[in-house]
Amino acid sequence: MSMAMAGLLAGMALGFAGYFGGFGAFVLVAALGAVGFVAGRILDGDVEAREFFRARPGGRDERRR
Repeated sequence: MSMAMAGLLAGMALGFAGYFGGFGAFVLVAALGAVGFVAGRILDGDVEAREFFRARPGGRDERRR
C-alpha cells in the first residue's frame, strides 16, 4: 500500500470519527493511530524501542550538581 493510500485511509477514519463522534472521538482515533504507527515502525525494524526510553546526556541529575 502506498503512503498516499495510507494517508487517505487515515484521513477518512479521522473525518468519520470527528463527524460521528465529536472532538473526543477525533482525538482518540488520532492518538491510537499514532501509537499504531509507532508500533508498526518498531515491528518493521525501522525504529528500535530503546530509542524512546534511553537516558539523555546532560539530564536532570547532572544539572543539579
